[in-house]
Amino acid sequence: MKLKFIADVHISPLTVSDLQQAGYHITRVTDFLPPTASDEEIITLAIDEGAIIVTQDLDFSALIAQGGVAKPSIVSLRLSKAKPHIVTRILQQVLPQIQTQLTEGVIVSVEETRLRIRKLPVTP
Repeated sequence: MKLKFIADVHISPLTVSDLQQAGYHITRVTDFLPPTASDEEIITLAIDEGAIIVTQDLDFSALIAQGGVAKPSIVSLRLSKAKPHIVTRILQQVLPQIQTQLTEGVIVSVEETRLRIRKLPVTP
């Protein structure tokens, strides 16, 4: 099964384009919703599309964790340098490693040197 990704507005169109060229099924949230769409609207879109959210906005992880839901999976980038070529390189390294987990419902926090994976739903 090919994973579908939706990139939040904080992810550069350059990164999205590079990932598309690398064979990833990724679109920008603005292909579906206005740039002013709320986080909740983006989460609903991801659920409806069966997609994984790729974001640099920490609010998504909090909303999903607090909501007690099992989907959508979130790839949360917590990078000190978020230039498009760096984000692209890191995603191309990380995404193949976590494909299985992403299908099961997880929040993946991606830092320069490590990954943290939390299974959904998040329980206290």
